[in-house]
Amino acid sequence: MTGPGTNTYLVGREQVAVIDPGPALDSHLDVILAAAGERLRWVLVTHTHPDHSPGARRLREATGAELIGAVMADDGHQDQSFVPDQPLVEDWVLHARDFTLQAVATPGHVGNHFCFYLPQEHTLFTGDHIMQGATVVIVPPSGDMAAYIASLEKLKHLPLQRLAPAHGHLMGEAARVVDELVRHRLSREDKVIKALAQSGQASLDQLLETVYDDVDPRLLRVAKVSLWAHLLKLEKEARASKHAEAHWLFGEELWELIEHRS
Repeated sequence: MTGPGTNTYLVGREQVAVIDPGPALDSHLDVILAAAGERLRWVLVTHTHPDHSPGARRLREATGAELIGAVMADDGHQDQSFVPDQPLVEDWVLHARDFTLQAVATPGHVGNHFCFYLPQEHTLFTGDHIMQGATVVIVPPSGDMAAYIASLEKLKHLPLQRLAPAHGHLMGEAARVVDELVRHRLSREDKVIKALAQSGQASLDQLLETVYDDVDPRLLRVAKVSLWAHLLKLEKEARASKHAEAHWLFGEELWELIEHRS
């Protein structure tokens, strides 16, 4: 699920901020400490999944660095060892001597997700909001497909050039990448809508076969979770509903959407 692993970024020269220290692996944390040394002042986390934030506590113990991030109620997937000194809010800004980092609230993958914008380099540290080489899994109930798409749209207002994901390589042409992700999610939603329209009602497994017919069968277990997130989005918008027997029903309001997008 993490591809080549979790990327940790060190930002700054005179003063250093670490973004996403990753899991509490000694070999990884030793490299961070060797690179940052006494210049390490802040440890920022994009969210508290266990591949992103557990290393923060040891970095603080070693350097006294300030921990910055947002926490949420435990859903069974949160790193409960992370206790921030500074809770994140929208537009919070870290002012260092030679750089600034602006917090951008990007719920969707999980409710407490933030990206960090480095205006000096027009670069966004995206955490799990945007990954290179794969799409992000949206896992309800803490994950929300409607919030995810809205968070992507919000990024279009930043003068981005590069995206620095927590998984995968740096990406240029940031605006194009964001546009493609929005199109991909809405295209997948269209397939959900049309599959429901054709069947009238269907189970999650039945919809999975049609909506994700272009996905490697080995990935369908994960795709099923994102399908659920799409259906919950449509349910919130009163465009689909769940039957007592775990079948999803097509709503008449969907016809207008299908005609508009076709």
